Amino acid sequence: MNTKRFRVALVQYHASGQSIGENTEKACEFIRQAAAEQADMVLFTECFLTTYQFPAICETLPPLEEIRRDPSFAAWRDAAITDEDPHLAKICALAGQLQIGVVITAFSRGRQLPRNTAWVIGRDGSILLKYSKVHTCDFSDEQYLESGDEFPVCTFDDVRVGVMICYDREYPESARQLMLGGAELILVPNDCQTMGPRLRELSVRAMENMVGIAMANPPGEQMGCSCAYDPMVWDEDGLALENEKFVAAPHFEGLACVDFDMEAIRQYRQREDLGKYRKPMAYRRK
Repeated sequence: MNTKRFRVALVQYHASGQSIGENTEKACEFIRQAAAEQADMVLFTECFLTTYQFPAICETLPPLEEIRRDPSFAAWRDAAITDEDPHLAKICALAGQLQIGVVITAFSRGRQLPRNTAWVIGRDGSILLKYSKVHTCDFSDEQYLESGDEFPVCTFDDVRVGVMICYDREYPESARQLMLGGAELILVPNDCQTMGPRLRELSVRAMENMVGIAMANPPGEQMGCSCAYDPMVWDEDGLALENEKFVAAPHFEGLACVDFDMEAIRQYRQREDLGKYRKPMAYRRK
């Protein structure tokens, strides 16, 4: 791999297949396309394999004790996948065959309820990282999910990679924890609307943590806008730089590649001072 260039393929596609099998086949199509375009990593949207859907009974947000007895809720809960799921295994096998990284997503089995999960798959097809969404949207039907409780970071080739999912981006602590864990690049599976303010959030997360950020979001009205941001906001002379690398059109459907210059990011992190003079003792509530 050319360490100066890290190419991320952003999948802007609404997975709406009638089965996890159909969505898996579509994911494989995108992985093959990304490999043909010499991408290092493919980034999918939130819950791509299982789709981001909840049973109709969840719409009115009844108590959990009530919906546990509903057959549709039980079927949805039981459809969440494990690390040994054959569809996930198929994605891993293709990644290994094509020697490409993949960030694939689905509802996964939790202790009692599903989790909103992303797996980072290495070039050899192994799972390098499993991350479950910490900041679930508990004001919505996501309250029926289990939240994750950590922000792990893995090494892909020589790049330190972390993941945050959709609503995680609204909390500065998410990206900061990943930065403190050594992340140089943060990948964001997403599925939401009103992208204007959220693009600005991602730009700031990249700047304040001196990390590259890439996000994949399904297409649609006020949706789409899959994007990438550099951390570099000024040059060596202190002159301002635009850190937006790419933003897809809202209705664009397909795959788009963006290149991160990891050597430039590392040199910037060494040269600049954002995050270097933190005062953690002062941040603690007394």
